[in-house]
This record gives sequence, C-alpha cells and structure tokens, in this order.
Amino acid sequence: QVQLVESGGGLVQPGGSLSVSCVASGFTFSSYTMAWYRQAPGNQRELVATIYNTGTTKYANSVKGRFTISRDNGKKTVYLQMSSLKPEDTAVYYCKGISPTRVLYWGQGTQVTVSS
Repeated sequence: QVQLVESGGGLVQPGGSLSVSCVASGFTFSSYTMAWYRQAPGNQRELVATIYNTGTTKYANSVKGRFTISRDNGKKTVYLQMSSLKPEDTAVYYCKGISPTRVLYWGQGTQVTVSS
C-alpha cells in the first residue's frame, strides 16, 4: 500500500523558519522524483520544489534562495526546509511522488501558517 505522510507544519512568525517532512512507504522511493506543492485558500495548487532521483533540485522563483528540498533514500523521506517565511507562504503543503513511468502519488498535506 502506497503512502505519503507529511508532518512538521505549524504556525510560524514572518521571517521565521520551519521544516516539513514526508515519509514514503509502499514503493521504491529511491527511483522516484519527489516534489512539494502548496495550495492556499482560493488558489490553485502550485509546484514549490522538485528533487529528482539523481539529487538534482528545482525551485519555484517565489521560493528560490529561501527553501531547500532534500531527500534521504535510506529513510524514504523528503524534506522541505523553509526560511525567511512570508505570510504569502501560508498554505497546505503537499508531498508528491512521481514514478519513472509517471504514476503519481500524493500525501494528505500539512498546514503551514505564517502570521504574527
């Protein structure tokens, strides 16, 4: 059974830092591309960061230089370290796994709120 379980969301003040994690099970994690998306109320889900099975990373312009995506294949976990957070980063953050054959899996999401 495939599962992606996010954790680590919460409330943080503007300018603060927060890290979210996504633990995978039920598939060969190391061969998958992993990504973080986010969705704010009233907005479409948007791609935040991607890490390929090679370790190559890509970021949305809005988070470049502030967010870092990483993965630990031994722990089957992908991380998103967020710093210099802004109120506009407030959203539900979702983990996504993409297989080499383009099968997609999604986690249930974790809420990140940036507010004073």
